Amino acid sequence: MDDLGNLQETWVYLSASPLFHLTLTLLAFQAASWLFEKGGRNPLLNPVLGAVVLVVAVLLVTGTDYATYFEGAQFVHFLLGPATVSLAVPLYRQWRLVRRSALAITVSLLCGSLTAILTALGVAWLTGGSAEVLASLAPKSVTAPVAMAIAEELGGVPSLTAVLVIVTGILGAMIGPMVLNIAGVRDWSARGLAIGTASHGIGTARALQVNETAGAFAGLAMGLNALATALLLPILWGLLF
Repeated sequence: MDDLGNLQETWVYLSASPLFHLTLTLLAFQAASWLFEKGGRNPLLNPVLGAVVLVVAVLLVTGTDYATYFEGAQFVHFLLGPATVSLAVPLYRQWRLVRRSALAITVSLLCGSLTAILTALGVAWLTGGSAEVLASLAPKSVTAPVAMAIAEELGGVPSLTAVLVIVTGILGAMIGPMVLNIAGVRDWSARGLAIGTASHGIGTARALQVNETAGAFAGLAMGLNALATALLLPILWGLLF
């Protein structure tokens, strides 16, 4: 009984420590990455999805609320800024190709941004979604901070938008390459542009794993799609609603 009591006390101490949840996050991602590699880099074994499942399972089993978990995970969250800035490195290396493709990039981004917005609104409207749900869903293909700000401006629920953004990113990283293969898209710049436009940071991370050119164009698309959606969506929302 004494040993059990000591174990429980140790667990209470560790679970309350920010370092524990930081370690949990890193180990979960490492384990998911190992499974991804062992599975032959199968897109369905996406490391982000695997890490999310593992972390959520631990939090549910231990009865830990999100606020407590985030006290430690915020250190990883802070690194999202530098990680995003670092996407400029592969973009710089591919700058000549980017300049030559400026017109194609512009047209593709506008079409991709409009398609992402209109399909999200169309599906939600056809299934009877409220205006609040539509506003939350519309910016799903944009990186989370921008998407949440847009949703709040339109009267949506930012927390719901954040979940939808993550789901969109994971699905895009998982099935995006498969869809592009079926469509016969082989050019790395085109593949990267499509993935970055549709599934923002998570898709961009996947593109970088596969090919540097794809990663560079995905990072460019992620940033420009956020700008395009921030400009286009309020206009479309005003016209449609």
